[in-house]
Amino acid sequence: MTPSPTDDPAHRRWQICLRVTAWLLAIGFVVTFGVAFFARQLSFSVLGWPLSFWVAAQGALVVYLALVCFYARAMRRFDERFGVAEDD
Repeated sequence: MTPSPTDDPAHRRWQICLRVTAWLLAIGFVVTFGVAFFARQLSFSVLGWPLSFWVAAQGALVVYLALVCFYARAMRRFDERFGVAEDD
């Protein structure tokens, strides 16, 4: 009996990595275009700056940083789980 591709650990690892990457890209897309689309509706100021400017300039950067940190931790965990982790 021939093993199916889904039984292969490398294939499973690849599928998990693709799924995580797709979700993180979707979150990044929503942050990038969602903030820009709805920023016009935010019409009040915070410390003299329009809230839309603050959200776009600061809030999106924090989300991007969190996405990168989450991706790095997740990939390290998957590498350790599937036995392909690099030694530091």
